[in-house]
Amino acid sequence: MTPNPASPLPPPTERRRLREAGSLTRDQLAARLGVPGRTVDAWESGRTTPRGRKREAYVALLAELSRETSKVTVCLEKGPTVPPQPTPDTVPLTPAQAFDALYALCAPALVRQAYLLTGRRELARESVERAFQLAWQRWPEVAADRDPAGWVRAAAYEYALSPWHRFRPRHRHPAPPPPDADDRALMDVLLRLPPPYRRTLLLYDGVGLDLPETAAETEASTPAAAGRLLHAREVIAGRLPELADPSVLHRRLAELATAQRLKAPEPPRVRTGSERLARLWTRAAIGSTVALIGMTTFTLRTAPTHYEPPVPPGVQVRGVPPRVALGPLSEEETHLRTKLRQAAAHGPERLLPLFR
Repeated sequence: MTPNPASPLPPPTERRRLREAGSLTRDQLAARLGVPGRTVDAWESGRTTPRGRKREAYVALLAELSRETSKVTVCLEKGPTVPPQPTPDTVPLTPAQAFDALYALCAPALVRQAYLLTGRRELARESVERAFQLAWQRWPEVAADRDPAGWVRAAAYEYALSPWHRFRPRHRHPAPPPPDADDRALMDVLLRLPPPYRRTLLLYDGVGLDLPETAAETEASTPAAAGRLLHAREVIAGRLPELADPSVLHRRLAELATAQRLKAPEPPRVRTGSERLARLWTRAAIGSTVALIGMTTFTLRTAPTHYEPPVPPGVQVRGVPPRVALGPLSEEETHLRTKLRQAAAHGPERLLPLFR
């Protein structure tokens, strides 16, 4: 039987990506199609191709997963894996235009992701703005990266999870919780997770990265990332049993992110702030260099020009005036000394109390 042209199948790698983006395991997808798990494995590896009704059901399920993924990426955007390349018929983008395009694509989703990481709205906006400022300062490097969205996402996550924010006065007090009770419960569980576990859970169950990509972005091995993910899911399922299903957790993370009205600043403001920050750091570096040169010059001018050996022990020090003894006493001083010696008392008189 030839394949039905009305039911086209995506490539094997795309089949696996859609399943993982929908937070489904091979066994879960196989149960929905009524086939063994090894059959789904063969379909995703390209060893076999479904036919007949199984093919139509598989195509319909993949289309459904694709639609759900496109809805979720509005709030949790993975971003392009390669920078957009201009076609030969179009004018190449300027660096500012390319930066603005990347910002418009990723910034709104990154603000929501940073909020899920920190639970603070202002810190989420600040993290994304700081990440894009750093990206604009290193734009040649970021533009040539194979995943510029991932580069900016990693920078935003690192800034958002920095432990130094706890010493800032504006972040010492707890942030206002979400108004909805279910959202408050989910946010409370997320913030109780250690930062590496929270980041792994968000990348895998929120953004939709696969396990190797999640491990690479969190700078951990694949087994370590898998252990963090399983532990985070167990903690959430223990506190919120209705979120034990990864697909339900994926949807709830998206709903929690979209429930917050978070707006990223405009791209020109970010670029201007990045340039202002770069000028500030440049002036600070020049000032530090000038101060160091001045201190070095002062040290060279005031330092001794020749070696002065220390005084060895046992050598008489010169330049000290000789010790002068007392001279002879005059006649009056001699008479006074004799008088004092003869009239010297042997002690104070006894004091007796007076009794009345």
